[in-house]
Amino acid sequence: MPPTSTLNRRRFDAVIVGAGGAGMRCSLQLANAGLNVAVLSKVFPTRSHTVAAQGGIGASLGNMTEDSWLWHMFDTVKGSDYLGDQDAIEFMCREAP
Repeated sequence: MPPTSTLNRRRFDAVIVGAGGAGMRCSLQLANAGLNVAVLSKVFPTRSHTVAAQGGIGASLGNMTEDSWLWHMFDTVKGSDYLGDQDAIEFMCREAP
C-alpha cells in the first residue's frame, strides 16, 4: 500500500452519504449554492433505494392456497434484487400478522 503522502487528495465543502432521493436532492441543492459536493453510495446511484424501490406493500394474506410468509419473503428478496438483508426480511415476513 502506498504511503498516504502519494495518494490523491480531494477537498469538498460537503460529503453526502447515500445516493437515494434525499441524498441526490441535497447534493443538487448544495451544488446549486456553489459548494463542491461529493456523494458516497454503497451501490451505483441508479440502484440506490429510491430508484430501486418497487412501491406498494407485499403481504401474505392467506387468501390463496399457496400463500405463506415464505412466499412473502421470496417476493421481497427477489424485489430487492437479492441485495436486501435476508435475515431481516425473513424476520419481518415471519413475524408479520
